[in-house]
Amino acid sequence: MTEQQQLGKTLWAIADKLRGAMNADDFRDYMLSFLFLRYLSDNYEKAAKKELGNDYPHTNGNEERSSLVIWYEQNPDDVAEFETQMRRKTHYVIDPQYLWTSISHMALIQDDHLLETLQNGFKHIENESFKSTFSGLFSEIDLTSQKLGKTYTDRNTALCTIISQITKGLDGLLTDTDALGDAYEYLIGQFAAGAGKKAGEFYTPQHISSILSGIVMLDPQDPATGLRQQMGAIMDFACGSGSLLLNVRTQMKPDQTTRLYGQEKNVTTYNLARMNMLLHGVKDTEFDIFCGDTLSNSWDILRETNPAIRPQFDAVVANPPFSYRWEPKDDLTDDLRFRHYGLAPKSAADLAFLLHGFHYLKDDGVMAIILPHGVLFRGGTEANIRKKLLEDGNIDTVIGLAPNLFYSTGIPVCILILKKCKKFNNVLFINASEKFEKGKRQNRLTETHIKEIVSTYQQRPKQIERYARSVGMDEIRENDCNLNITRYVSTAKPEVQIDLTETHKTLAQSEEQVHMFLQQHNAFLKELGLPALPDGNVKMSQERSIS
Repeated sequence: MTEQQQLGKTLWAIADKLRGAMNADDFRDYMLSFLFLRYLSDNYEKAAKKELGNDYPHTNGNEERSSLVIWYEQNPDDVAEFETQMRRKTHYVIDPQYLWTSISHMALIQDDHLLETLQNGFKHIENESFKSTFSGLFSEIDLTSQKLGKTYTDRNTALCTIISQITKGLDGLLTDTDALGDAYEYLIGQFAAGAGKKAGEFYTPQHISSILSGIVMLDPQDPATGLRQQMGAIMDFACGSGSLLLNVRTQMKPDQTTRLYGQEKNVTTYNLARMNMLLHGVKDTEFDIFCGDTLSNSWDILRETNPAIRPQFDAVVANPPFSYRWEPKDDLTDDLRFRHYGLAPKSAADLAFLLHGFHYLKDDGVMAIILPHGVLFRGGTEANIRKKLLEDGNIDTVIGLAPNLFYSTGIPVCILILKKCKKFNNVLFINASEKFEKGKRQNRLTETHIKEIVSTYQQRPKQIERYARSVGMDEIRENDCNLNITRYVSTAKPEVQIDLTETHKTLAQSEEQVHMFLQQHNAFLKELGLPALPDGNVKMSQERSIS
């Protein structure tokens, strides 16, 4: 078991033990916020130690305060310059009294002012730590909630217990601050597993994310040539906790730079995403997460009408809510995102989400979006949108996945790959519905399954029996632009052809052998003075003679 896995399992065990009667969603916010504070603190103290060198105070085991608290007290005139340097190197500062070292010590001694200090610390990080203001980052963490306790003392005591247990669980396990980012991601996944259908609001399983990230990292025009050379900007317009964006980032080369853009409507999940970015070492200048409604296009930077200024993205990835009911206003018919296609029906906004992301895709970009299978064959306005995208040569690949891969639904889903300018004049269909590893609660894709899907997209074969096929537009038009995957790639095994003449010959030979063995057996019975067994062949011959 790796350090990250052990760390994640340890933290999950602590969370499961401590939350008691508290709702898992509520406790998730406390647990992940404390883990976030621990990461910021460890990373900051590590950088401070390097910056101060021999001037960094080395405390003995009996010292109750952190080294930075002591340094700040001893060097008040140097604090401003020190923090300027730290902002350049770590992109943030934290007042030493709010560092995890100080907070965990207060928890250990059951300090009556822990709750108040945490409140002030959270406000400090939101408004003063970063160059960018992370307003409301901890807005969902209600330290005055009666879910923690009825009185201030009860709540303070509960916080002391939670923080002490986290500190104890991390001691001896945490050797690398980067491991905390993976532990954070692990915990999000575990909370998602327990959240059932609500998990779809904030989490895309990593094995699914890896398919999308593997595809968008390939050269958009000719994937067979390998990885793309540049990736300037990536967007996920329904980013949840940001795990899909981060998965794409992990696929990039160390020397590649990009900016991550995400949009999330749910405030709690929006805060999770911002924390997740920072926990994975993404600087506050390298990402922009906006809280707002995607379909109404509430993000100012995306509403820019000047094409020269309007942002466009090298890659768009998304896992929007499936079959989301929406109420499109009349003026949306003239919206640039939908004007040439029409509006998705009120009962299912799937293609509205798709068109939103596609609108902001660069001409040489690639989009990968997870959607329910209904978008492939439903009629009405969805059929018109689908036909327009096909005739314009924008739908590149359709991938069908196995059922029960998501926490939020058991239905099988598909991945659509779209491009504004594509090289091939056909559509690649990949039927991966039988490629999965069975699980107790959810099925999952192995590394082999993921590589097979991405490799098939990359090589674009003419046909792989019962798995993939490149289909020309003439055939798709014959099917009235219905993209139901099984129309083009069926996983059904052909029926075995039976040779009736050969089968009859085999049965006749078997019948003769039975008759011969029965005669031998009856001969033995006669020697023993026992009655013979009836001969079916003789009986059948007699019946034929009578008839």
